[in-house]
Amino acid sequence: MTNRIKELRVKFGMTQEELAKKVNVRRETIVFLEKNKYNPSLRLAFDLAKTLEISVEDLFSFDDEK
Repeated sequence: MTNRIKELRVKFGMTQEELAKKVNVRRETIVFLEKNKYNPSLRLAFDLAKTLEISVEDLFSFDDEK
């Protein structure tokens, strides 16, 4: 699974720490998500999508969908 978290975080001018605080996780979680080394829980996926003003489907995609 891939995601657009870093792209959108930068677009909104947020640091990893700021995004982490908004979705109630540690900065390291954001680091791992951005590197595609961690798949979020459904709740976290929805929180990230809401914070980044995008749908979950547009934020995350499965590699086989490309």
